[in-house]
Amino acid sequence: MSVPAPPRDASPPGQPKKAATAAWIGSALEYYDFFIYGSAAALIFPEVFFDDSDPATATLLSLATFGVAYAARPIGALFLGHVGDRLGRKKIMVFTLMLMGLSTFLIGCLPTRDQVGTLAPVLLVLCRVLQGISAAGEQASANSMTLEHAPPDRRGFFTSFTLSGTQGGQLLATLVFIPVAALPEEQLLSWGWRVPFWLSVAVAVVGYVIRRRLDETPAFAQQTATEGVVRMPLVVLARDHWADVLRVVAGALIASVSTIFTVWALAYATSDAVGMSRSSMLWVAALANVVALAAIPLWAALSDRVGRRPVYLAGAAGSAVTMFLYLWAISTGSYPLVMLLGILAFGVVYSAANGVWPSFYGEMFPTRVRLSGVAIGTQIGFAVAGFAVTFAARIAGPDGDDWTAVALFTAALCVPPVIAAVTARETRLVPTERLGERAAGEGAERTEKVTA
Repeated sequence: MSVPAPPRDASPPGQPKKAATAAWIGSALEYYDFFIYGSAAALIFPEVFFDDSDPATATLLSLATFGVAYAARPIGALFLGHVGDRLGRKKIMVFTLMLMGLSTFLIGCLPTRDQVGTLAPVLLVLCRVLQGISAAGEQASANSMTLEHAPPDRRGFFTSFTLSGTQGGQLLATLVFIPVAALPEEQLLSWGWRVPFWLSVAVAVVGYVIRRRLDETPAFAQQTATEGVVRMPLVVLARDHWADVLRVVAGALIASVSTIFTVWALAYATSDAVGMSRSSMLWVAALANVVALAAIPLWAALSDRVGRRPVYLAGAAGSAVTMFLYLWAISTGSYPLVMLLGILAFGVVYSAANGVWPSFYGEMFPTRVRLSGVAIGTQIGFAVAGFAVTFAARIAGPDGDDWTAVALFTAALCVPPVIAAVTARETRLVPTERLGERAAGEGAERTEKVTA
């Protein structure tokens, strides 16, 4: 008597949890590396790598180097997305972690502007580009891994572990920088700022051990065994799934809320215009991330019940309002108000969109081009989000204190994600093996008509 084959989306017992745990830990470790740069760019690098005789210009240039990684991410997404859809999710997850660890460690070893002049910021930008290439494949590969291992009715919950891991990495980076920022100025600028970057060696080793033990997803294995991998995933993506790629690009602009919160707002609050301490503002970020760690899986679990679109829409539209309130609170100088609204804006409201987008975007594409579609779409949108910090610094005026302009700018960047969600299909009830089927079918029909 023959035993029927398991359905295409079936995963061995325990694998969904194992994949989600590995995604959480790996993303936390990888994004620890990525986010310590943001804190350093706002607090340290203007004095270490740029001409501090003009503080406003030095801060602007430092924040621009933060955005450089986001500019490199679309390029990395093209390459890593192609490789991931041909060779598998696991290989990309291991590669991105090792590249991030190496580039971050090298930043901690760089000479300063006083030591080598303009070569220092050039080397800094080069290392930041390598960080961006690594980040381009990290979330897309981890999202694909967890989504394809997850039970069909809990894809939102399991896939959200990638983003809660990202928030965990941001929290870890913030907690590491709190004692560093409290060092005496001379020690901070000479060696103290380097310590968080040097710790990336341990990050890379731990992440490598964890991710090497992952199994490839059953969906990718089935795709390889039956239909085979696509020779040119990018061609298929552009031909059959371009509309969903554009939706993901528009949706990914929601990340501007994160970059404005973690970088520009930090620089603004600690500037002479407001005068809050570095340590106190880092604690706001830390506590907001603690709340986000709990909120993200809860929002994602809700999306498994009511759908991706309503939860995502609530997060995107709500962020436009709450970020305005948060920046206003900073302008008042009231620390309790800043803490309360910071937690509300970033920890609660933004987490609705942040926790749902991994499943929402991933479910737009079939297995054969999922990693490419999510990687390319998100990284183009994230590139704009990365430079949102630089634009914010420009429109904040010569004194860097026009918070209303920055708040309106951030709200405007929340509009495309709302439009993307309104025009997208609801996918929470679609079986894993049929995700992206309609778009692929329509694309194939158009191709047949053209070739007939």
